[in-house]
Amino acid sequence: MNTQKYQKNYFMPPASCFDWTKKENIEKAPIWCSVDLRDGNQALVVPMSLEEKLSFFKTLVEIGFKEIEIGFPAASETEYEFCRALIEKKLIPSDVKIQVLTQSREHIIKKTFEALEGAENAIVHLYNSTSVAQREQVFRKSKDEIMEIAVTGAKLLKEYAANTKGNFSFEYSPESFTGTEPEYALEVCNEVLKIWDPTPENKVIINLPVTVQLSMPHVYASQVEYMCDNLYKRENVIVSLHPHNDRGCAVADAELGLLAGADRIEGTLFGNGERTGNVDIVTLALNMFSHGVEPELDFTDLPRLVKIYEQMTCMHVSDRQPYSGALVFAAFSGSHQDAIAKGMKWRDEDGHDPHWSVPYLPIDPKDIGRQYDGDIIRINSQSGKGGIGFLLEQKYGISLPAKFREVVGYAVKDVSDKQHRELSPDDVYDIFRGQFVNVNSPLKVADVHYTRSEGEFTAEVTAMYKGEKKVISGVGNGRLNAVTNALKALLGVDFSVISYSEQALEQGSRSKAMSYIEIKAEDGTVAWGAGTHTDIILSSVYALTSAINRGVLAD
Repeated sequence: MNTQKYQKNYFMPPASCFDWTKKENIEKAPIWCSVDLRDGNQALVVPMSLEEKLSFFKTLVEIGFKEIEIGFPAASETEYEFCRALIEKKLIPSDVKIQVLTQSREHIIKKTFEALEGAENAIVHLYNSTSVAQREQVFRKSKDEIMEIAVTGAKLLKEYAANTKGNFSFEYSPESFTGTEPEYALEVCNEVLKIWDPTPENKVIINLPVTVQLSMPHVYASQVEYMCDNLYKRENVIVSLHPHNDRGCAVADAELGLLAGADRIEGTLFGNGERTGNVDIVTLALNMFSHGVEPELDFTDLPRLVKIYEQMTCMHVSDRQPYSGALVFAAFSGSHQDAIAKGMKWRDEDGHDPHWSVPYLPIDPKDIGRQYDGDIIRINSQSGKGGIGFLLEQKYGISLPAKFREVVGYAVKDVSDKQHRELSPDDVYDIFRGQFVNVNSPLKVADVHYTRSEGEFTAEVTAMYKGEKKVISGVGNGRLNAVTNALKALLGVDFSVISYSEQALEQGSRSKAMSYIEIKAEDGTVAWGAGTHTDIILSSVYALTSAINRGVLAD
């Protein structure tokens, strides 16, 4: 590959700006501005209709956005009508600001304010490009000429706002900021700020867009810190970031930019936008949440939000998209599943730190509407006994003995391997039921009657074996032992019961019980069986029969 073709096309600040490196974490949520309806919408193959934009706007409000960029009213009739519909139908809550974009050209500014007539709270976002590449290749203008475009636009915004009914605040973006010399970007922004003269009651937004990602995130953070340290009337300026994702670093740019002093983030749900998209606000907000910072956006039902987004945009949320992807909490690996299962069990025990700290799960999936039984433990041929046992316990209340979990795990993995597919929780349950529970062939116990004399039990067992009905008796120190001895006599084989356990599957007098039995034959073969019935004694007999059929009588 011809690396000589490329060189650095970004600029470090003229002064050292690394104070942001002394900070460990973001301490509070920024001002959030959704640009889904403008930046995100313009990147769609088929842009949203007026009705879809209205519906999406409602969803953004429900999430908690207080600033929403709704479009570029001068760009198309749909954009214009959308703005008018929101205002005329009074669809904008009193605590929400709409934002519109405009180039620094008078006829576009004029059309923009016509669209905003009567808006209770609106941000007018002015931009012009300032980078070396844009100045030299696109506009072929000097720094002074580019400066004049920004200054003229700032004056026009002030003039039109004064003569338009509504309540307006201003935002300015030196577009292609990351390819602009920081000292020149600062000079342009400060000239705009001097015209708008921000006050504590009427602050101005200076937006520093990563129009194209050109550097590593630490460079952008240094650029942001330089601007924050030197902007005119900084105390009355809201510094905003608009990171795009060309290098896959939009979230990192945003996080480091906030450490560097920024106050506000413009981004989209799931990172939709031109080329590789914008910063994903869902990821950014939930990253803060994972550190104990209130994100001030409601993502407690993320699966629902994914569904709405995919319907509205015809885009797909990647299976590996942080937090929101279908597989981001999924564990197929046996060791991962085992660690998660043990971590969840540890949390249920008394005396442990209540703060979340489960292996492989940076946050509790339930906090964002995900489920343990279907989202986390995913079963295929790579899965392990821990995950399979965890799934059976979580969804079906079946708590298998440790060694039995291993046997069931191998059976489940074998099915997945042979069928070359992932298994659902119901598939796993069906395999367990079909292979291990109440297995009654070739031996079936039809009935048992007990008598007791001098501390010993006699069991009269009616059984079907190889199509023939047999009635046999056995004596033992307990009911199960008596049945065991009767079946040994019937089959003419010797085996011993190694372990036995039981559990209630339901609550109440007619609840079902589940019994688990491990037996060992004369040749050393070990087999497990399970039995279930409302009568705990019968459930243990069925478990014994299952183990015999799977072990002693197995082909």
